Amino acid sequence: MAEMKTADIRAMSEDQMDDAILSLKKERFNLRFQRATGQLENTSRLREARRDIARIKTIAAQKRAGKTK
Repeated sequence: MAEMKTADIRAMSEDQMDDAILSLKKERFNLRFQRATGQLENTSRLREARRDIARIKTIAAQKRAGKTK
């Protein structure tokens, strides 16, 4: 999975964002195990996954804040 663009994330519904976060967390878990066993080839993917999760959570919080105002 490539880095997610903010425009793509903003177009997602809240359920889609939750699903994306869940899949990224699973991917990150697997990447950590691959790194620990020396099987991870693309080490930058760990960083991308972590930042994608943060990006989605930030946009989700902005959407929720916009609804309550």
